[in-house]
Amino acid sequence: MYKLSVLYFLFLMVFLPSLDAQVLTAGIVSDFEGNVYKTIIIGGQEWMAENLRTTCYNNGRSITLVSDSGIWPRLLSGAYCWYNNDNRFSRTYGAMYNWYTVETGKICPVGWSVPTDEEWNILRKFLDNQNIIVDKSSDSYETGGKSGRHLKNNFGWRSGGKGENLYGFSALPGGERCREGRFSLAGSSGFWWSSTEYGASGAWFRSIVYSLDDLYRDVHPKWIGFSVRCIRGKAKSGE
Repeated sequence: MYKLSVLYFLFLMVFLPSLDAQVLTAGIVSDFEGNVYKTIIIGGQEWMAENLRTTCYNNGRSITLVSDSGIWPRLLSGAYCWYNNDNRFSRTYGAMYNWYTVETGKICPVGWSVPTDEEWNILRKFLDNQNIIVDKSSDSYETGGKSGRHLKNNFGWRSGGKGENLYGFSALPGGERCREGRFSLAGSSGFWWSSTEYGASGAWFRSIVYSLDDLYRDVHPKWIGFSVRCIRGKAKSGE
């Protein structure tokens, strides 16, 4: 019995620290304005644990604030807004950016960047592989379809939609700015840009829906307003 206890203690000392380092490690990063964000490590990637809320690029140049719903869908350059044009949402949902802002490569703090489509894929694959559901009665297993639930915050979602937040990603349903410059789906869905273009007018993004468990991949026009998460990696700076 004593030997078993010693072996169990050694297992905890040797293996648990490495698992924690792989899955969840807290840190902080600041943007040009001085906004401070929590960061986490999931697998080999370090992510912001909050949505970006900066109103300027990492070279200090201001991002254009566009409130007018008629102008927003016609934009061909970088812009941001707050959900419902109300900056009280900034702490909860962060800012909403069109993809032209992402395209500059200067929206995230220096040393960070908006994740590529492939980096989002790596995150999803890690989540699915780490949360295999085994059916012992049939010797089968299921790996897909739960990534969104693992990333969702465990509060802040529409009734019945809260997640498990297993890794500290704390995804919240910040909604979108869509057709005719309207705001919609806050409380029900979250949307995050990738930095990967799709043709001349579109780009890849990820979404999580309150009533579903997966992390979804799709393409939307570049003028749409979505949230942004940054991942540690190269980011442009300077004029």
